Amino acid sequence: MADVQPYETVGLDRSGGTEPFAWERAHRLLAERPERVAAVSFFLGTVGPGGIPHAAGVGALWDDGDLYFTSGPGTRKSRNLAVNPACTLAVRLAGLDVTLSGTARRVTDPEVLERIAAAYGELGWPARAAGDAITAPFSAPSAGPGPWHLYRFVFHTAVGLGVEGPEGATRWRFDR
Repeated sequence: MADVQPYETVGLDRSGGTEPFAWERAHRLLAERPERVAAVSFFLGTVGPGGIPHAAGVGALWDDGDLYFTSGPGTRKSRNLAVNPACTLAVRLAGLDVTLSGTARRVTDPEVLERIAAAYGELGWPARAAGDAITAPFSAPSAGPGPWHLYRFVFHTAVGLGVEGPEGATRWRFDR
């Protein structure tokens, strides 16, 4: 796993009651792989034509310092990303809500497709690389039929909100 480290850590607790969280707290939770893909729900926020926002759940996983997710080529999220790769991923982790801002770009490299498909397979989704996409015998009902595009999400900003002790909020910025 790549060592992704912030260049800036800022506490967002306006009352001054809590110290900023160490990035390692969020990093460890993001990098932990659940026992199955659906164990953690990520929500992807994209922007469509005319600035209309769109949010959708995705099955994301951490690999080598970035998050990856799949999307059907005809879905609103894929169409939005084709025009504007800027997006967010939000997730509730154990005791910490994390929202990441960055860009998502389609991955077509066969080695990366194979690696990520194998990682999904380890989590119970029997995915495999097929050409320049990912395929499997089933997916989320809203995904439509495969094959699905694979996206690499590279974040530049993350905000963590402690929902269980310690509480507070922190923003991390990355030079990526």
